[in-house]
Amino acid sequence: MKERTDHMAYLPDMEVLSDSVIIDEVIAEMEAYDYNKYTEADVKQALSAERCTVEDFAALLSPAAAPFLEEMAHKAQYETRSHFGNSVYLFTPLYISNYCDNYCIYCGFNCNNNINRMKLNFEQIELEMKSIAETGLEEILILTGESRRMSDVEYIGEACRIAKKYFKFIGLEIYPLNSDEYAHLHECGADFVTVFQETYDADKYEKLHLGGHKRVFPYRANAQERAIRGGMRGVGFAALLGLSDFRKDAFATGMHAFKLQKKYPHAEIAFSCPRLRPIVNNDKISPKDVRERELLQVILAYRIFMPFASITISTREGEKFRNNVIGLAATKISAGVSTGIGSHNDKIEKKGDEQFLISDDRTVDEVCAAIKEKGLQPVMNDYVYV
Repeated sequence: MKERTDHMAYLPDMEVLSDSVIIDEVIAEMEAYDYNKYTEADVKQALSAERCTVEDFAALLSPAAAPFLEEMAHKAQYETRSHFGNSVYLFTPLYISNYCDNYCIYCGFNCNNNINRMKLNFEQIELEMKSIAETGLEEILILTGESRRMSDVEYIGEACRIAKKYFKFIGLEIYPLNSDEYAHLHECGADFVTVFQETYDADKYEKLHLGGHKRVFPYRANAQERAIRGGMRGVGFAALLGLSDFRKDAFATGMHAFKLQKKYPHAEIAFSCPRLRPIVNNDKISPKDVRERELLQVILAYRIFMPFASITISTREGEKFRNNVIGLAATKISAGVSTGIGSHNDKIEKKGDEQFLISDDRTVDEVCAAIKEKGLQPVMNDYVYV
């Protein structure tokens, strides 16, 4: 069998943040995290505290907190309303390419999966963006498969320039870059970078990522810090819950965000809370390992621990769950979603396959109506450039 790349060793083209120890600290604290040691008294202490400490956060993620979801929901809702009011922000993802050079066994885009591949040209990107903008959305998240070969930085940069014609806020969810490359995309119009670390368990990470640049664990883990150094306004964090021990991954995700915000207080922080979803050609990939109650516990714990952070609830989850979470802790919700390529405009005849199967296919208008039914206000944009 071909010898695989050392998943802890940087490749020659990867920037090393030699002056940062954040990821080392996060991994050490995650490995030391024993969630079974926390008691009912620890959870009650965390819920009564005026300010949530790291130890309180650890207790709120523990099994001992499971019977206290209602109390956690009340506290989380209070923090959400205190810092975000009644606003819920809307966006949609736009997948512009599904080519990928990585072999990640849980992902529909992985290079060994026999799917319909497609890369939008710039004319098609503009058609897609124009169609999305016509729904009233003012924020877009641009995504690609993780292939620098097929979707290089210049290609993504031009997509950002096109997006600036139609949208006031541009997010990216692409393969990790060096800080100078993030700086270039920021100059092209990108505001925000989200990176799914997938799992912070380096041993499990090695078993799940069998090839490609994504196999290098520390390079991916330091992507948010490089994005901030590259001038991005904000960064998002996520573990794909269900790949490994979800409590440890959720704890590590929270600590990663917490430590970066302390180091870079100007940066906006966001969480996503994805679970595994079925993918094309592999129906064994499913979210059953982490149930809705456990997912809710994670989301509530994030809100209580970092009350200023944005929390996104994606279409990986069903309509009912998403409606409930925006009333408690989530502040951003996607709408009018497709994870396929070329799916927003009928003039694009060839389509590329989806990354994963979504659970909520409501239109923008339908999601707005649901938000209003909860007594909340749908908001398309909260940022004005001067």
